[in-house]
Amino acid sequence: MRVVIVTESFPPDVNGVAHCALQTARHLVDRGHDCVVVAPATAPGGEADTSAPCPLVRIPSLPLPGYHQVRVALPSRRVAAAIAEHRADLVHLASPFVLGVRGMAAATRLGVPAVAVYQTDLAGYARTYMGAGEAAAWRRIRSVHAAADLTLAPSSAALRDLRAHGVPRAVLWPRGVDTARFRPGRRDEALRRELAPDGELIVGYVGRLAPEKQVELLSGVCGLDGVRVVVVGDGPSRTGLERALPGAVFLGRRTGDELARVFASLDVFAHTGPFETFCQTVQEAMASGVPVVAPAAGGPLDLVTHGHTGVLVPPRDAAAVRDAVWSLSADPALRAAYGAAGRAAVEGRTWAAVGDRLIGHYSDVLASRKAVLAA
Repeated sequence: MRVVIVTESFPPDVNGVAHCALQTARHLVDRGHDCVVVAPATAPGGEADTSAPCPLVRIPSLPLPGYHQVRVALPSRRVAAAIAEHRADLVHLASPFVLGVRGMAAATRLGVPAVAVYQTDLAGYARTYMGAGEAAAWRRIRSVHAAADLTLAPSSAALRDLRAHGVPRAVLWPRGVDTARFRPGRRDEALRRELAPDGELIVGYVGRLAPEKQVELLSGVCGLDGVRVVVVGDGPSRTGLERALPGAVFLGRRTGDELARVFASLDVFAHTGPFETFCQTVQEAMASGVPVVAPAAGGPLDLVTHGHTGVLVPPRDAAAVRDAVWSLSADPALRAAYGAAGRAAVEGRTWAAVGDRLIGHYSDVLASRKAVLAA
């Protein structure tokens, strides 16, 4: 199968869209398929592309105003050219919004089937950054995804949202997790002593530091006796969060085995953002054997079983986050039980298993398109 992945983000970017696009490309190559990735260009002088397992076409881009870590592709004929030159059987659109819209238009002109992966809660972001604009965001989402042969939703909540807003042909496709990299055996006592020299309970957040993530909800946790908050990640909110979370340790961006070591060395993982269509970091914490506190909204509803693998709390409720952490801090046996149950829950969710499901969706789309043409 010849596939072109058109993605809004790709490594060295560190986010869910980039990671999922990379894992998808790797799996397609591993299964013997011919793949090309089309993505926005990185910042001049930035990190080199070293992780792509297949040819990578970079489209000129500009930084998003106010959030320079995010780059937006400029109009370019390279998208259509890449699809045509690769003689694609199918176009995979990863979180289409700007570059993906051009990929969808090019696929339509060329008569190539397209599978669109819904991955970013743009309506939630519009509410966070502009205080309005949700309806316009959903119109944009609906127009792009309605043109695709199939839309893949990462969670039950995302699937319900898509269907409620009139997106047709939507089905569930979750995300995988690297259970070999993220595992309890990565726990590092030397790192724990460095982060919490007085033996404090270590509560960690991993992700972008941006308004929609609402990391400031951890402020109450910072005030708990015997608790150390550790924040991993970077973004435009970092300076403000350093003021809002007194005593917290900010580690900046961590990736690969280094990130896995941090995850496994936590006592509790706390996620705060209410707009997650999936929430890969929750799954990585569970794979690491760490109990989770997360909002009862979006993707975490599929991942966290309340009272078994962690605690679900009302979204945007700092007191609830604080109280959940405090209850876990007082019960090491409960933390261990939640952590073990979380690891067991994700052991079968490998990227290979999830990738094979994706290829099955591709095959269904191609078969359906062939049947329509033959009719």
